[in-house]
Amino acid sequence: MTVDIKIVRAGQMYRYYLRETVVGDGRRLARTPLRAAQEQAGVPVGRWMGRGLAVLGLAPGEEVTEAQLRNLFGERGRHPYADRIEAERLAAGDSAKKAFEAGALGRRVTVTGVDFVFRPQPTIYLLWAFGDDETRRVIEAAHERAIERVLEWIEDEVAVIRYGKDGIYRVRPPGGLVAARFRHYEARSGRPLLHDHVLLSVKGQRLDGKWGSIHTTALHENTVATSALYSELVAAEVCEALGLATEPRIVTPGRRPVMEIAGVSHELIRWTSRRSDQIAACLAELEHEYVTAVDDDGEPRFLPVVSERARAKMNQIAARKTRPPKQKTQPLAQLRAWWKVSAILTSKVAADVINSLLEHARAAAAAVRARVAAVVDVALAAIDVTATVFVMNDGGRFHRRHLLAEARRHLALVLRGRRRDPGLDDQIVAAAISTHCLDISEPKTIRGLEPGYRHYTARWALSDLPSRRPPAPAPDLGWQRPAGPGEPPAHRPPGQDAGEWTIPRIPLRYERAVLAGAVVREKLRTTTSAVRGRAYDVVAHQQAAMPEQLLVPEPADPEHDDQEQEPGRHGAMDLKALRALWEPRTDVDALDLTAERLRHLQDAFTEAADRAHTTMNRYTRRNDDTETPPPVRPDDQQAHRPRQPGPHHGREADR
Repeated sequence: MTVDIKIVRAGQMYRYYLRETVVGDGRRLARTPLRAAQEQAGVPVGRWMGRGLAVLGLAPGEEVTEAQLRNLFGERGRHPYADRIEAERLAAGDSAKKAFEAGALGRRVTVTGVDFVFRPQPTIYLLWAFGDDETRRVIEAAHERAIERVLEWIEDEVAVIRYGKDGIYRVRPPGGLVAARFRHYEARSGRPLLHDHVLLSVKGQRLDGKWGSIHTTALHENTVATSALYSELVAAEVCEALGLATEPRIVTPGRRPVMEIAGVSHELIRWTSRRSDQIAACLAELEHEYVTAVDDDGEPRFLPVVSERARAKMNQIAARKTRPPKQKTQPLAQLRAWWKVSAILTSKVAADVINSLLEHARAAAAAVRARVAAVVDVALAAIDVTATVFVMNDGGRFHRRHLLAEARRHLALVLRGRRRDPGLDDQIVAAAISTHCLDISEPKTIRGLEPGYRHYTARWALSDLPSRRPPAPAPDLGWQRPAGPGEPPAHRPPGQDAGEWTIPRIPLRYERAVLAGAVVREKLRTTTSAVRGRAYDVVAHQQAAMPEQLLVPEPADPEHDDQEQEPGRHGAMDLKALRALWEPRTDVDALDLTAERLRHLQDAFTEAADRAHTTMNRYTRRNDDTETPPPVRPDDQQAHRPRQPGPHHGREADR
């Protein structure tokens, strides 16, 4: 995601933010004034933003001072000018207690704010790092406008103040919120990474004038929707200003495609992802430890399959273990010169391509805009969004925020960097809820009655989606259980280290979600007259929503089109069945599925589930003399625990 969120507590403001974050993640020397430390680090000063500044006597864009940060975030939620207010009250004859209360914003709190980290897509900050000064200013301005619009959406739709017994009453902060923004230029690895830390205060004023605290759980719940909105906005701003376009790129087979600027070499993205390579190497070793972990009796602690949830937890562990120490910050001009030289020497990309990266991106954008028309059909988008959310959420239960996040991702995929009408994402969500979703809420609290917390599921029965019971898999004679204590290690392929073993994983759900949306769309299209009759919209919408990696041309020899896929390509989709749905045609009736093509689509849809059941059955097959199955923890997909034997033990480094 392009937006991260972290809770800010009063003590952290002194230990971390005032020492490092406000000066570009460098190390601020003791007794150094904030402005002087920022000038030495080569980072701009912090700026205030938000609609709630007027109530506190601040103005948008005003410089953030150390005393203001200390009062609002470090002193458990006091007024930014609390020192001045307290001095004035003492001079007027008030007692020390009343003077102190006059500078407070309601009750004192421990959690004083939320740290949102906004960073654009890698191809955008690569253009920012290698472009000229004008390109850099345009990208930074687009980045700032996107953050402002996201903050406005949070103020209007997400942020709520709880009050009353157990916080049963909720109200939007009518005056808005207050945030301090700090810009950074580089990552811990020293590579370019344009990103802003937005410290959002939890203090908000109610209609009656009293100060309350923003419910941080609501901010966490909407992080994915926030990230999707920011990614869509910053890409549209940059593409419209510089004449560019976006394209979907599949980074990991089976996962959701990532929208990047067309024309920027993937080798440059790899050049910036040195931390990602380190994390991936550590993650491979953690996965091996996970699937081979045994208890004192030599029995596996976990299933020898890595689920998405377990892999996400292990990815966090790998990121912490491989986090490098912070480096001394440098001025931006010096950094940009060093970045260009480093990219030319180490990225395997020609120097003329790096020097003219913007021209290459504009040429690729012209080809994308000529090939793909930006057509958004709300009815078809509602089907795709509902099917994707339905399949990718366990149990098929979801909230409105899940539909909203998926709608914004869908729009970014279809529009390819073009601006959209405001509220189009809400229209898609409204169409999805009214037409394809069923309200299954059983509210037991006042919170459960709110629209944002109602539970939905798809109106389609599971029988409407292609599914079949997986056949019994053949025994795998090459599979062995993990070796116990004192036993020789299990056989490994020659020339492979422990981290290079093929770790079985539960197949990702995004492939099934795409196929489910295609099947439901076709079934509804053939039975709904509202969709029939939009021949051009259907074709253009399907073409725009299709990743380039799946828009493959027909093979030169049609006689060999039905050949089996190559070994090792288990994550690939049935492209022959997909072409029946997504191949551009002018006649809408030509898109109808035949029985043979539907069978192909059903097989492709359940292929991932078949592989998952096959792997699970391998685990259950034990020796004939085993009386009882090995114990398995209730949460059979728990993440790797640091106490397990392995090379990555020790105290985890703090950020």
